[in-house]
Amino acid sequence: MNSEILAGLDFFERDKGIKREVLLEAMNNALLTAARKAVGPARDLRVEFDSKASTFKTIAKLIVVERVTNKHDEISLTEALKVKADAHVGDEIDVQVTPKDFGRIAAQTARQAMMQRIRQAEKEMIYDEFKDRAGEIINGTVRRFERSDVIVDLGKFEGVMPNRERVATEEYAVGDRVRAYVVAVENGMRGPEIILSRSHPNFVRRLFETEVAEIADGTVVIKGIAREAGHRTKIAVWSPNEKVDPVGACVGMRGARVKNIVRELNNEKVDIIRWSSDIKELVIEALKPAKIKSLSLDETKKNVNIKVEDDQLSLAIGKRGQNARLTSRLTGWDISITKDESVREAFEQNVEKGIAGLMKALSVSEDVARKLTEAGMVSADALGDPQDISDVVGCDLTTAEQIYASAQTAISGGVQA
Repeated sequence: MNSEILAGLDFFERDKGIKREVLLEAMNNALLTAARKAVGPARDLRVEFDSKASTFKTIAKLIVVERVTNKHDEISLTEALKVKADAHVGDEIDVQVTPKDFGRIAAQTARQAMMQRIRQAEKEMIYDEFKDRAGEIINGTVRRFERSDVIVDLGKFEGVMPNRERVATEEYAVGDRVRAYVVAVENGMRGPEIILSRSHPNFVRRLFETEVAEIADGTVVIKGIAREAGHRTKIAVWSPNEKVDPVGACVGMRGARVKNIVRELNNEKVDIIRWSSDIKELVIEALKPAKIKSLSLDETKKNVNIKVEDDQLSLAIGKRGQNARLTSRLTGWDISITKDESVREAFEQNVEKGIAGLMKALSVSEDVARKLTEAGMVSADALGDPQDISDVVGCDLTTAEQIYASAQTAISGGVQA
């Protein structure tokens, strides 16, 4: 047993990085627990371990008495003199009480107790090492899966990427190398847990801080990030230095910087926009390349009402509303995008005006005036000959000639529809 314990000490010190002093303390407590079960309630019982010789002794501090009345606390003078030649009544002396039957059961008890303390020490190490690393990006290897959670090997420790922190469009396999964002280090009932994420918006933030030197040194500032992991991210950047182009710094020469980030995100689309304190300018930038026809604000409800041309509507809203939704998250304002109806409304108003003009100039019904207008005969001088009028209105030729005559009269008299 002794050699096994020593081998265990070496293994955990070397492979787990647990300090030997902690291991020795755990082992000593474990042996002491086992000894108490075997020896009983001996006074001031302790265990001394010689790591070089791989041996240990169980020792109790007993009181020297003439006649023993409590074998767990006392030793007779006769027996005491065998241990210490100058012992006297009343002295406290160390007496070895290692049981002869301290065998397999005691060894198993010691080993289990020691392993429990070692696991506790290992968990404390995890928490101490990672408690200040929340918010960092770390590298690891996919080790296994627990239901839909991914367990990642971080070297000495393991991290867990819960299903909620996974990217829906990404597939993982055992042995894959992954980079992930440390969301939190939680010291829960089961011990410390390193919670990892690849879907968190701050994962993108850290990637930009790593890739773009201007962000790292504060020349460019990330003002906001909105993300739908696996699909699209919008990031707003700004620089206190007017001479610095924040968007250009993030994109890099020939797009090299942002390409590296997009590659890490498995081709997730990344929109880099110039941040502005003016909400109108910020919204216009965020919705690009869609062209906005008009924009109005309701500052009380923090709502932005946007109108776009018909051919820009789907571009502004985005696939499944994604572009508008991310813009809303980025700006903190509700975004309402509708089709601009002003041109159609103006056209309809002109049509109605033309119909009214024809009714007055030609003395015809609204139905006749509408049919003429829809055929392009929008004014008296635009009317065709009586046969054309008959074909359009669906009337007989005599009625058509009367309408034509009325038109000629209106023209000659200077009355135009």
